[in-house]
Amino acid sequence: MNDFHLDSASCLERFDVSKIGDIRFHPLLELRNEVAILKDADFSRISGRGLRPELELPIYAELGAVVSLQVTLFPKQGFCIGTTIHHVVVDGKTAEKFNKAWAHACKHGTVPKILPTVLDRSVVNVPAGLEQKMLGLLPYLTEDKENARTLKLPPVKEIFAEDNVLRTTIEMTPENIEKLKERAKKESTRTELHLSTFVVSFAHVWTCMVKARRGDPERPVRFMYAADFRDRLDPPVPVTYFGTCVLAIDFYKYKAKTFLGEDGFVNTSQLGRCMREGTKTMKWGTQLLVVNGSNQIGMYETDFGWGRPVHTETLSIYKNDEFSMSKRRDGIGGVEIGVSLKKLEMDVFLSLFYKWIGN
Repeated sequence: MNDFHLDSASCLERFDVSKIGDIRFHPLLELRNEVAILKDADFSRISGRGLRPELELPIYAELGAVVSLQVTLFPKQGFCIGTTIHHVVVDGKTAEKFNKAWAHACKHGTVPKILPTVLDRSVVNVPAGLEQKMLGLLPYLTEDKENARTLKLPPVKEIFAEDNVLRTTIEMTPENIEKLKERAKKESTRTELHLSTFVVSFAHVWTCMVKARRGDPERPVRFMYAADFRDRLDPPVPVTYFGTCVLAIDFYKYKAKTFLGEDGFVNTSQLGRCMREGTKTMKWGTQLLVVNGSNQIGMYETDFGWGRPVHTETLSIYKNDEFSMSKRRDGIGGVEIGVSLKKLEMDVFLSLFYKWIGN
């Protein structure tokens, strides 16, 4: 199964090494590596989770590199590892394995037992006839054949200072998740609901986003996430597989009014039964939201020898109309949500978000 995603994901991991002596970095990959030093920057602010201007964390990804790595050193404070990986190469699950394997080799000087080294995509055993149907759902393979197989980056939203775009990271505990599940059960008229952590988190963020945007209730809305089907194939894809194994799940042909009322959350929670895979067109003015990651993927177990990261986040969420989702750093269960919005929308979003789960 070949996967030709044309976007890229930028991830940043921040490590606090203020109590450790001098650190020497050495390049491990011959893939456009860079080391930067910021002498006067406030590491504690950059590695924080509170509201911060988006432009404090600029992204430079004008070229279509397969993999780009940058280590930024904050003397006597900590360092950040920035990673940009093209989705034609890996998905979130493989990126997580890559970072953990890299950190394991640095910390222990040995090769980890589960090292993602299988590059053969024939191990993705899609049933006969299904592959072409799946690829036919992707508009950039059916409508733009000239640019289908390219590393050229797609256009993204520009960010200007006057937009006053802010980002923040929100932690949802297992108690918050359970509260949302109980709400969905209480408000739904259906007897069968699939209320996973991913579903209720996604539904909650989505409805808050639609309401924060306000505007015309008749406007079209569309939201997407990537479904991992490694374990759904027969035989399953090997754990050592290095590549992509996801399919975009696309909800469209909805209007904002479906999610603007008090029943917006439960309406989103029930959409699994009317899900559509893939889309051919997107009307002008459509409000788009894409989930980057999931509550099953996280980088907090990445330890290069100086402890776990104090914070990790996806930098490209605003430019790509996304919000990020990942495992929490501390504790079992729950989820960590990354959001980037204009200030007016952010104020409304946070007010609605905490209204239902508490502070």
